[in-house]
Amino acid sequence: MDKKILVYSTPTCPYCVRAKQFLKDNNVAFEDIDVSLNQAAGDEMVRKSGQMGVPVLDIEGEIIIGFDREKIKTALGL
Repeated sequence: MDKKILVYSTPTCPYCVRAKQFLKDNNVAFEDIDVSLNQAAGDEMVRKSGQMGVPVLDIEGEIIIGFDREKIKTALGL
């Protein structure tokens, strides 16, 4: 799978860990962006999603807020 996938997350967020593990379990490559360390990325995440909570997944431009397994599977075609 060669979709561009960004995961905006923080190290302390349990749903972020679950979302990333779900992607790993399905052999989906992604870029993990730690918004607790990168203010510009945090601003970008808020601009894309309209909110501050993590995780936010950007799958080929489709924004998924939170660890929504079904939406993620649909966006990935799983």
